[in-house]
Amino acid sequence: MNLESKRALLRKQGYKLVMTNGAVKPCAWLRKSLFNKGHCYKQEFYGIKSHRCLQCTPSIHYCKHNCLFCWRPHETTITKKLKTIDDPRELAAGLIKAQREFLIGYNKSGVDEEKLREARNPSQVAISLAGEPADYARLGGLVSEFLNKGMTVFIVTNGTNPEALRKLKPLPTQLYLTLPAPDEETYLRTCAPRINSWNKIIESLKVMKTLKTRRVVRLTLVNDLNFKNPEMYAELISIARPDFVEPKAFMSVGFARKRLPYDNMPYHSEIKEFSLRIASFLGYELINEKIASRVCLLASPNAPNPII
Repeated sequence: MNLESKRALLRKQGYKLVMTNGAVKPCAWLRKSLFNKGHCYKQEFYGIKSHRCLQCTPSIHYCKHNCLFCWRPHETTITKKLKTIDDPRELAAGLIKAQREFLIGYNKSGVDEEKLREARNPSQVAISLAGEPADYARLGGLVSEFLNKGMTVFIVTNGTNPEALRKLKPLPTQLYLTLPAPDEETYLRTCAPRINSWNKIIESLKVMKTLKTRRVVRLTLVNDLNFKNPEMYAELISIARPDFVEPKAFMSVGFARKRLPYDNMPYHSEIKEFSLRIASFLGYELINEKIASRVCLLASPNAPNPII
């Protein structure tokens, strides 16, 4: 499949492509929030308003992983970076414009009109939609553009580019690192990486410890795959000593349904028990949970107030 075919497939799947490497696609929680039918767990954990969250990426085409639990399509990923590097100012403006274009379709019966008005001016950006944001060479410039607009910025990285994290300025409001496995063998089975980046992930945990911003290690846990050995996860997490840890169940949605059976989703009760075991190893405290999302929030003894 050539690049234009990949881009056509992304558009068919509901992505709005921005410039060469950017993309926007509102998550289901934004839609639910507009109709007062629920909100993302990040609203409860961190005070982020789901209807004002811009979910986007500056690196739609490139990722070193083929994670089995990922809801995104692997077919649209390329292994070689494109030469074009989008201008961060134009990209930020284009991503916000694309979000507003999505919202045009929500002028219908049942929508919360006040929320819809607020949604047109997003206050939070989640740089996490697809691809690896750290592989966008001007990520710091993009973060700066959003911060200058008064927005909070969350970045989710898979840890495969520690050099970019080390150089990242300014830092986002909150930096997530996805830790996909407790050991290298499990990592290889879980992520099916195009490039074995296990050592890069370990290096990123070390870099993360030095960064002066809010830091979160995220676990996506899959039955019969990486949902095991909490003490080994804790040992790795201790390298970074993040403010928060989010153990979360794999959810059978999107393209993940083609790779993993429904039974691979752990129950929330299992996630909570696993979280408490990790917390006991680290000396952290379980401070919140959302049963519907099967996720828990652990906090370090020195963590800041989770509400931003």
